[in-house]
Amino acid sequence: MVMKHYPAEFKADAVALYRSRPGATIAQIADDLGVNRETLRS
Repeated sequence: MVMKHYPAEFKADAVALYRSRPGATIAQIADDLGVNRETLRS
């Protein structure tokens, strides 16, 4: 499996989305962004 590297802007946007949705899980945010759940955990 090839690991994708996401730009800092994508990471910042993912964090902002998570913070803007109280009660949302990492899994929900990952699904919304179309990435694997484990991608957001690291």
